[in-house]
Amino acid sequence: MDVKTKMRPQILLFGDSITEQSFRSGGWGAALADTYSRKADVIVRGYGGYNTRWALFLLHHIFAMDNRSAPVATTIFFGANDAALPGRNSERQNVPVEEYRDNLKKIVQHLQAISPTMIIALITPPPIDEKGRMEFARSLYGENTMKLPERTNEAAGVYAKQCIELAKDMGINSIDLWSKMQETDGWQKTFLSDGLHLTPEGNAVVHKEVVRVFSEAGLSAEDMPYDFPHHSIIDGKNPEKAFRVQCS
Repeated sequence: MDVKTKMRPQILLFGDSITEQSFRSGGWGAALADTYSRKADVIVRGYGGYNTRWALFLLHHIFAMDNRSAPVATTIFFGANDAALPGRNSERQNVPVEEYRDNLKKIVQHLQAISPTMIIALITPPPIDEKGRMEFARSLYGENTMKLPERTNEAAGVYAKQCIELAKDMGINSIDLWSKMQETDGWQKTFLSDGLHLTPEGNAVVHKEVVRVFSEAGLSAEDMPYDFPHHSIIDGKNPEKAFRVQCS
């Protein structure tokens, strides 16, 4: 039986540790893979500790200038490290907000050059629970921990605003995670595990927002075909018929 192989479209998640950890138990990437099961392959390219400056070095390795292998959709989820404050413990990760916006623009332009039809979604950094960050640092280092938080919610908000404004200027999709999470009372402990990274509930917010944005952009899992025939349409006595119809 000669059946042509059908390639699933790819959804690529590009970002820092919040993306890298997204396939852990309860992660938003794993949930996305479940949503698009047998519809699209979800690929994670997350790099813990990275900022947008360092991410630029990865572009040509992850996103080759080959339209045939371009993802159908990509999330770009940076900013939590860019917004680390100068003069504090994580200052080597800091990227000035003007450069952060310019770096995001370069990433988007590279993807658009590969595929003008690719769905691109910029995701802002999440809010920061400064008290939670201090508590987490104290749990690791005791009384020798930092005296001031290396990130603040105010600074994260400045970067989030630039992310959203850039998306509007470029006519692409965005998710204002910084604002969305703060709509819920007690967001600090509900959505953040250490003042920065996500709890299962926080991951659920990201998953819901990504699915919403993708669906509104025309990539609804419900409307996408299975990669091969669903078992319910396969005739037990003549299985070849279903494969011939869908895979020819």
